[in-house]
Amino acid sequence: MPQGKPEYVPEDGLTTRERRNRPLVVVHTGPGKGKSTAAFGLALRAWNQGWPIGVFQFVKSAKWRIGEERALHVLGESGEGGLVTWNKMGEGWSWIQRPGTEADHEADAREGWEQIKRDFAAETYRFYVLDEFTYPMKWGWIDVEDVLSVLKDRPGNQHVVITGRDADPRLIEFADLVTEMGKVKHPMDRGQKGQKGIEW
Repeated sequence: MPQGKPEYVPEDGLTTRERRNRPLVVVHTGPGKGKSTAAFGLALRAWNQGWPIGVFQFVKSAKWRIGEERALHVLGESGEGGLVTWNKMGEGWSWIQRPGTEADHEADAREGWEQIKRDFAAETYRFYVLDEFTYPMKWGWIDVEDVLSVLKDRPGNQHVVITGRDADPRLIEFADLVTEMGKVKHPMDRGQKGQKGIEW
Protein backbone atom coordinates (compact mmCIF):
# COMPACT_ATOMS: atom_id res chain seq x y z
CA MET A 1 0.00 0.00 0.00
CA PRO A 2 2.20 2.86 -1.19
CA GLN A 3 1.53 6.21 0.50
CA GLY A 4 -1.38 4.70 2.44
CA LYS A 5 -3.50 4.19 -0.68
CA PRO A 6 -5.53 0.97 -0.90
CA GLU A 7 -4.74 -1.32 -3.81
CA TYR A 8 -8.41 -2.20 -4.19
CA VAL A 9 -11.51 0.01 -4.00
CA PRO A 10 -14.76 -1.97 -3.73
CA GLU A 11 -17.87 -1.04 -5.66
CA ASP A 12 -19.97 -0.72 -2.51
CA GLY A 13 -21.66 2.62 -3.20
CA LEU A 14 -19.82 4.32 -0.33
CA THR A 15 -17.88 7.54 -0.65
CA THR A 16 -14.19 7.50 0.26
CA ARG A 17 -15.02 9.29 3.52
CA GLU A 18 -17.85 6.87 4.40
CA ARG A 19 -15.65 3.87 3.70
CA ARG A 20 -12.75 5.34 5.64
CA ASN A 21 -14.86 5.95 8.74
CA ARG A 22 -16.54 2.54 8.96
CA PRO A 23 -16.29 1.06 12.47
CA LEU A 24 -13.77 -1.78 12.58
CA VAL A 25 -13.48 -5.15 14.26
CA VAL A 26 -9.81 -5.81 15.01
CA VAL A 27 -8.38 -9.12 16.24
CA HIS A 28 -4.97 -9.60 17.86
CA THR A 29 -4.23 -13.33 18.12
CA GLY A 30 -1.36 -15.81 17.98
CA PRO A 31 1.10 -17.34 20.47
CA GLY A 32 3.39 -14.32 20.77
CA LYS A 33 3.50 -11.63 23.45
CA GLY A 34 1.98 -8.19 22.89
CA LYS A 35 -1.63 -8.78 21.87
CA SER A 36 -3.18 -6.87 24.78
CA THR A 37 -0.40 -4.29 24.78
CA ALA A 38 -1.13 -3.48 21.13
CA ALA A 39 -4.85 -3.19 21.89
CA PHE A 40 -4.15 -0.75 24.72
CA GLY A 41 -1.96 1.23 22.34
CA LEU A 42 -5.00 1.64 20.09
CA ALA A 43 -7.00 2.65 23.16
CA LEU A 44 -4.49 5.48 23.71
CA ARG A 45 -5.20 6.71 20.20
CA ALA A 46 -8.94 6.51 20.89
CA TRP A 47 -8.44 8.46 24.14
CA ASN A 48 -6.58 11.13 22.20
CA GLN A 49 -9.58 11.49 19.87
CA GLY A 50 -11.83 12.05 22.88
CA TRP A 51 -13.71 8.79 22.38
CA PRO A 52 -15.27 7.04 25.39
CA ILE A 53 -13.47 3.73 25.93
CA GLY A 54 -14.73 0.50 27.48
CA VAL A 55 -12.16 -2.14 28.48
CA PHE A 56 -13.50 -5.60 29.30
CA GLN A 57 -10.92 -8.06 30.62
CA PHE A 58 -11.94 -11.70 30.47
CA VAL A 59 -10.43 -14.50 32.57
CA LYS A 60 -7.78 -12.33 34.19
CA SER A 61 -7.70 -11.85 37.91
CA ALA A 62 -9.54 -8.82 39.28
CA LYS A 63 -6.54 -8.50 41.63
CA TRP A 64 -4.08 -8.18 38.74
CA ARG A 65 -2.93 -4.57 38.38
CA ILE A 66 -1.46 -3.91 34.96
CA GLY A 67 0.30 -0.72 34.00
CA GLU A 68 -2.06 0.09 31.14
CA GLU A 69 -5.03 0.07 33.50
CA ARG A 70 -3.55 2.71 35.77
CA ALA A 71 -2.31 4.80 32.84
CA LEU A 72 -5.67 4.76 31.08
CA HIS A 73 -7.52 5.56 34.33
CA VAL A 74 -5.27 8.58 34.92
CA LEU A 75 -5.68 9.73 31.33
CA GLY A 76 -9.43 9.14 31.41
CA GLU A 77 -9.77 11.27 34.54
CA SER A 78 -7.54 14.04 33.20
CA GLY A 79 -10.38 15.69 31.32
CA GLU A 80 -8.20 16.03 28.23
CA GLY A 81 -9.32 12.98 26.22
CA GLY A 82 -11.99 10.32 26.32
CA LEU A 83 -13.37 8.75 29.47
CA VAL A 84 -12.20 5.20 30.28
CA THR A 85 -14.22 2.48 32.00
CA TRP A 86 -12.40 -0.72 33.04
CA ASN A 87 -14.32 -3.94 33.68
CA LYS A 88 -12.81 -7.21 34.97
CA MET A 89 -14.93 -10.22 34.18
CA GLY A 90 -13.11 -13.09 35.91
CA GLU A 91 -10.80 -14.30 38.65
CA GLY A 92 -8.67 -16.79 36.73
CA TRP A 93 -5.79 -16.75 34.27
CA SER A 94 -6.20 -17.19 30.55
CA TRP A 95 -3.69 -20.02 30.48
CA ILE A 96 -4.66 -21.75 33.75
CA GLN A 97 -7.98 -23.44 34.47
CA ARG A 98 -8.25 -23.87 38.23
CA PRO A 99 -10.30 -26.87 39.45
CA GLY A 100 -13.68 -26.03 40.90
CA THR A 101 -13.88 -22.52 39.54
CA GLU A 102 -14.82 -23.05 35.90
CA ALA A 103 -18.55 -22.57 36.46
CA ASP A 104 -17.94 -19.23 38.17
CA HIS A 105 -15.62 -18.09 35.38
CA GLU A 106 -18.14 -19.15 32.77
CA ALA A 107 -20.92 -17.21 34.51
CA ASP A 108 -18.67 -14.14 34.82
CA ALA A 109 -17.74 -14.35 31.15
CA ARG A 110 -21.36 -14.68 30.05
CA GLU A 111 -22.43 -11.75 32.17
CA GLY A 112 -19.55 -9.73 30.74
CA TRP A 113 -20.74 -10.50 27.22
CA GLU A 114 -24.32 -9.56 28.14
CA GLN A 115 -23.05 -6.22 29.47
CA ILE A 116 -21.12 -5.61 26.26
CA LYS A 117 -24.28 -6.30 24.25
CA ARG A 118 -26.15 -3.75 26.38
CA ASP A 119 -23.36 -1.23 25.84
CA PHE A 120 -23.39 -1.83 22.07
CA ALA A 121 -27.15 -1.25 21.97
CA ALA A 122 -26.82 1.95 24.02
CA GLU A 123 -23.70 3.05 22.09
CA THR A 124 -22.02 3.60 25.47
CA TYR A 125 -18.48 3.61 24.06
CA ARG A 126 -16.83 4.50 20.78
CA PHE A 127 -13.91 2.11 21.38
CA TYR A 128 -13.98 -1.32 23.04
CA VAL A 129 -11.12 -3.55 24.12
CA LEU A 130 -12.36 -7.12 24.69
CA ASP A 131 -9.18 -8.43 26.24
CA GLU A 132 -8.62 -12.21 26.10
CA PHE A 133 -12.14 -12.62 24.72
CA THR A 134 -11.06 -15.45 22.40
CA TYR A 135 -10.82 -17.83 25.39
CA PRO A 136 -14.50 -17.84 26.46
CA MET A 137 -15.37 -18.54 22.83
CA LYS A 138 -12.75 -21.30 22.57
CA TRP A 139 -13.98 -22.95 25.78
CA GLY A 140 -17.61 -22.84 24.60
CA TRP A 141 -18.73 -20.40 27.29
CA ILE A 142 -19.84 -17.82 24.72
CA ASP A 143 -21.31 -18.73 21.34
CA VAL A 144 -19.17 -17.53 18.43
CA GLU A 145 -22.15 -17.12 16.11
CA ASP A 146 -23.86 -14.88 18.69
CA VAL A 147 -20.70 -12.76 18.91
CA LEU A 148 -20.51 -12.39 15.13
CA SER A 149 -24.21 -11.52 14.86
CA VAL A 150 -23.96 -8.86 17.58
CA LEU A 151 -20.79 -7.38 16.08
CA LYS A 152 -22.38 -7.27 12.64
CA ASP A 153 -25.51 -5.50 13.88
CA ARG A 154 -23.94 -3.10 16.40
CA PRO A 155 -25.24 0.41 15.78
CA GLY A 156 -23.37 3.64 15.31
CA ASN A 157 -19.62 3.94 15.01
CA GLN A 158 -18.22 1.54 17.61
CA HIS A 159 -14.73 0.10 17.07
CA VAL A 160 -13.94 -3.24 18.73
CA VAL A 161 -10.56 -4.88 19.43
CA ILE A 162 -10.56 -8.53 20.52
CA THR A 163 -7.40 -10.15 21.89
CA GLY A 164 -6.31 -13.68 22.78
CA ARG A 165 -4.75 -16.82 21.39
CA ASP A 166 -6.55 -19.29 19.14
CA ALA A 167 -9.10 -16.91 17.64
CA ASP A 168 -11.93 -18.84 16.02
CA PRO A 169 -11.56 -19.04 12.22
CA ARG A 170 -15.05 -17.54 11.83
CA LEU A 171 -14.01 -14.50 13.86
CA ILE A 172 -10.85 -14.13 11.80
CA GLU A 173 -12.88 -14.28 8.59
CA PHE A 174 -15.36 -11.70 9.91
CA ALA A 175 -12.86 -9.18 11.28
CA ASP A 176 -11.65 -6.17 9.30
CA LEU A 177 -8.08 -6.30 10.64
CA VAL A 178 -6.30 -9.35 12.03
CA THR A 179 -2.78 -9.39 13.41
CA GLU A 180 -1.12 -12.62 14.45
CA MET A 181 1.62 -12.22 17.04
CA GLY A 182 4.31 -14.85 16.57
CA LYS A 183 6.90 -15.82 19.14
CA VAL A 184 10.52 -15.92 18.01
CA LYS A 185 12.11 -15.84 21.49
CA HIS A 186 10.84 -15.23 25.00
CA PRO A 187 12.66 -14.93 28.37
CA MET A 188 10.51 -17.78 29.71
CA ASP A 189 12.33 -20.06 27.28
CA ARG A 190 15.33 -19.56 29.59
CA GLY A 191 13.33 -19.99 32.78
CA GLN A 192 12.83 -16.27 33.45
CA LYS A 193 9.45 -15.27 34.82
CA GLY A 194 7.58 -12.06 34.04
CA GLN A 195 8.82 -8.80 35.51
CA LYS A 196 7.64 -5.30 36.37
CA GLY A 197 7.54 -2.85 33.49
CA ILE A 198 7.42 -5.64 30.92
CA GLU A 199 4.48 -7.90 31.86
CA TRP A 200 2.65 -5.42 34.10
